[in-house]
Amino acid sequence: MHAAPWVGGGGGRIWLFAGTGEGPTLARVLLQRGWRLRISVVSPPAARAYGTAAGQDLRVGALAGQGALAQELLAVRRDGEGFTWVVDASHPFARSISACLAAVCADLGQPLLRLKRPLLPLGRAEGLGDLTDLGRHGLAGERLLLAIGARQLAAAVRLTPRAVHHGRILPLPLALQQATAAGLDPERIACLRPGGDGAIERALCRHWRLTSVLARRSGGKNEALWHAIAADLGLRLLLLNRPPEPPGVKALPLGPLLDELGWPGGEGP
Repeated sequence: MHAAPWVGGGGGRIWLFAGTGEGPTLARVLLQRGWRLRISVVSPPAARAYGTAAGQDLRVGALAGQGALAQELLAVRRDGEGFTWVVDASHPFARSISACLAAVCADLGQPLLRLKRPLLPLGRAEGLGDLTDLGRHGLAGERLLLAIGARQLAAAVRLTPRAVHHGRILPLPLALQQATAAGLDPERIACLRPGGDGAIERALCRHWRLTSVLARRSGGKNEALWHAIAADLGLRLLLLNRPPEPPGVKALPLGPLLDELGWPGGEGP
């Protein structure tokens, strides 16, 4: 049974879960409006995107699970410093984080909003409902780049047994372990962080003589980059559709989300 919405004080505090996409912009606007922020990011490189602005408490590390999140929310309430809002601005494919936030906030009556990143047009790309759709896309003999995150590499390799696989992964030990465990040749693995102008990605596509790219329909700069590279180099682009939002969570684009959050105490600009 879900609790009634919590309407305690907190002096205009928001707990923002975000990465390096829209998160820094959202944080900057909220700070300008007078909100005090706790910002949770997964990695130190993501934390650097937020700088050291006054009024923000930056936390680095993966979410420790529903129990730990619930305990923290209850603890700050007892101290009279509870959060007016929790805002989920994590990656569209960060399913575990979003599911955890949705479940805990519903149980505690904690107001929660989800930032909804707009979809980019498919254009010439081919959309996939999920990885199981790979089998109907005729990828036998294709030199295929898997740019879908390390966790799904093994399934993608298994579902495309006659393709020549290459991987673009984050420069993290676990990601490299997952890529090699999936059977990727070390000479066909690139460890890169998202960002930049795509020059490295273009060079890799040429060096590996790629014919196809499998990426995620996450919206934002990274997906737009793959659309541009595929068009420039004549590559086939397949995009995994993003998962649905958790049930009962209000998901809004950036502008409407800011309107919903408003200003601390309800005052206007």
